[in-house]
Amino acid sequence: VQLQASGGGLVQTGGSLTLSCVGSDDLFSKYDMGWFRQAPGKGREFVAAISWTAGPTLYADSVKDRFIISRENAENKVSLQMNNLKPEDTAVYYCARASGPFRLVPSTISSTYSYWGQGTQVTVSS
Repeated sequence: VQLQASGGGLVQTGGSLTLSCVGSDDLFSKYDMGWFRQAPGKGREFVAAISWTAGPTLYADSVKDRFIISRENAENKVSLQMNNLKPEDTAVYYCARASGPFRLVPSTISSTYSYWGQGTQVTVSS
């Protein structure tokens, strides 16, 4: 299983970016997907997750009301729309696939995700 993340870049405070992650296998639609990020000198933190049904979503408090996670199972793609970006959003962003299929609710815990994309850098200038 390969996950290819893209869409990162440099943006000014208050700007927007949309990250995308495309999965390589035909089982994509059966798994919850998540986005995590890691800032320099910090651990990896949860950002957002979406159910395999494209229904339930979860967000970290720090991004709630600014970020939107969505998925298009027909395209094996999950996206993260990031609005009103702040310097503290600067990090490498990783998409991840849950370790088991058909979960009842998405997870915020990184150890429950088995496959990770390569990461895409987001830099927000002040």
